[in-house]
Amino acid sequence: MIEATSCGGVVIFRGKILLLYKNYKNKYEGWVLPKGTVEQGEDFKETALREVLEEASAKVSIMKYIGKSEYTFTVPEDVVEKEVHWYLMMADSYYSKPQREEYFIDSGFYKYHEAYHLLKFHNEKQILEKAYHEYLEMKKNNTWGIPGK
Repeated sequence: MIEATSCGGVVIFRGKILLLYKNYKNKYEGWVLPKGTVEQGEDFKETALREVLEEASAKVSIMKYIGKSEYTFTVPEDVVEKEVHWYLMMADSYYSKPQREEYFIDSGFYKYHEAYHLLKFHNEKQILEKAYHEYLEMKKNNTWGIPGK
């Protein structure tokens, strides 16, 4: 078994959520949240910020740690047990540009219900639900926009 750790973000700007569309060799891979593998010497926050910048060219601030999702998948030679740490993030604009090298061919900000239905993976839908609830709470309490809560 291979253990892998990634970090990512639920990126929100003016109530809309950033999604990336992956298409590998013309095969539909689906809409996903930006995330990626922790590199040596990075903490989870650094990884999450770097991955969002690399995959979507979005400039963001971390508002809050949301939690982690865990899942397994099979690769030809083994089973991968993956843990993903998620952060609620605020973007500084609607700007995004998908990272072609990672086979992302589209990106954009979507209303919550649209994003929820577009997301391919159940665990990402759960994280989106939790993050959006946190976002609404922070808006209500006037703490949205204050990094690092």
